[in-house]
Amino acid sequence: MNPDFIKEMKDLLESEQNRLESELSEISTRNPNVAGDFRAEFPKIGDKEDENAEEVATYSTNLTLEHTLEASLRDVEKALNRMTQGTYGVCKYCSQEISEKRLRARPASSSCVECKKSFKQEV
Repeated sequence: MNPDFIKEMKDLLESEQNRLESELSEISTRNPNVAGDFRAEFPKIGDKEDENAEEVATYSTNLTLEHTLEASLRDVEKALNRMTQGTYGVCKYCSQEISEKRLRARPASSSCVECKKSFKQEV
């Protein structure tokens, strides 16, 4: 794979990693007991009944968002790790090179389109 393309993807992934970490820090804190894990913070809005309901609704939304952001961050970190190992852009199922078009669309992808399609059909 072209070194310039790898550099471009690395820059994109690092930018995405920073964005995800920033968004996570707005709604959660890092879990000191588990690497890569975050804890959604329960908001303090007030003591009135409607404020308590808003706190619960906000916390529920933030918890869902936290899980989604954590999963995306893990994918990005795995892709950056594959770059370090020299396996970035290689499908984890068939060991064929993943097309640049696919990687441009989803830089953290670990599988080629063909394997992803066949994997989805099996589910």
